[in-house]
Amino acid sequence: MRILHISTRLILGGSQENTVLSCEGQANLGHNVHLAFGPIFGPEGSLRDRVAQFRTQDNRAMTMHEIPSMVREISPVQDISCYFELRELIRTIEPDIVHTHSSKAGILGRLAAWSIAKHRPASKPLGVVHTIHGPPFHKYQRRFTHSFYVHSERYAANRCHSIISVADAMTDQYLAEHVGASSQYVTVRSGMETDRFLRADSPEVRSNSRRSLGLDADDFVIGTVARLAELKGHDDLLNALADDLRTNPTWKLLWIGDGWWRNRLTQRIHALGLSKQVVMTGLVPGDRVPNMIAAMDVLAHPSYREGLPRTVPQALLAGVCPVAYDVDGTGEACQHEHTGLLVAPGDVQSLRDAIVRLYCYPDLRAQLARTGQAWCRDQFGAQTMVDKLEHVYTRALHIAQYQG
Repeated sequence: MRILHISTRLILGGSQENTVLSCEGQANLGHNVHLAFGPIFGPEGSLRDRVAQFRTQDNRAMTMHEIPSMVREISPVQDISCYFELRELIRTIEPDIVHTHSSKAGILGRLAAWSIAKHRPASKPLGVVHTIHGPPFHKYQRRFTHSFYVHSERYAANRCHSIISVADAMTDQYLAEHVGASSQYVTVRSGMETDRFLRADSPEVRSNSRRSLGLDADDFVIGTVARLAELKGHDDLLNALADDLRTNPTWKLLWIGDGWWRNRLTQRIHALGLSKQVVMTGLVPGDRVPNMIAAMDVLAHPSYREGLPRTVPQALLAGVCPVAYDVDGTGEACQHEHTGLLVAPGDVQSLRDAIVRLYCYPDLRAQLARTGQAWCRDQFGAQTMVDKLEHVYTRALHIAQYQG
């Protein structure tokens, strides 16, 4: 099968890692895999080198296509150009499946693929599939922006055969906005390299990681793995824990990641007198993230919007208990009082209380982490995701053939 994946940007991020793991798994199954994406820039890092260096056991590579006009921001001139570039790429490749990811690539990619699919003969169907990693519309947007994205998603949903949600909550949110039909949706958990995180769950890894980060064995470490960006909740952590950090010198924040808000957050940390209490790693290669998570006592994820945040199951796999805002699909991994603790978004007092509770009751956080680890091992394997995608593609091709 010839498969074309389309993603807006190949930065270090959950949806991008999901896409790359899908591509790698499908190439290892023998499929001819292509990956199209827009220009990569900024402090978030890139997965381009990983894709370029990938080889299957029989030394086959993926084919990369950079689309210069594929930009994240709404830009009518570039968006029109991108649509025609994608159409031409699809004509050239002649894929059996076009699988789109993220908002911009999802809308333009589906429109371009559908314009070709509807003219394909039944003997050569083109299946069009889209994955929702997180909704582009949310309550923190201006009304016009929210309405624009909802109507765009409705239009694009009518131009694909299957819609994959990484969490059941995504399906519920889209159907509540009358995007697509319920028969189009299927949930496929976002796969990850679970073994790397499971191996990090050891006293030796924890000790060595803490030492490399300048953390002491008796420090209580509250960590995050997220871009330093709007709506990720770093300010909420400072608001919730500033007094505790000053009162308890052994309490530390460990922030893994980089982003456009780094300078502003650094200035705020300094103004609060917390420079010695916050460790900021900056951009970290993906293979180092599991060991850094292992250095934590608690993963804090006070993000205001998500699909299903990969950092939550990754923390559980590494034996670390999460505290997270109860938004979107987060609660499907951080199950309250079962695999972690959930807090209402923006409730910084409850965020503090949950973290303090886990500090006071280490047996509780160990129990929650153990339960979550067993569940995530079964649910979030990359191969499990790839196998489920095979079924989605087969169904999409059958639908396309019937419609053709």
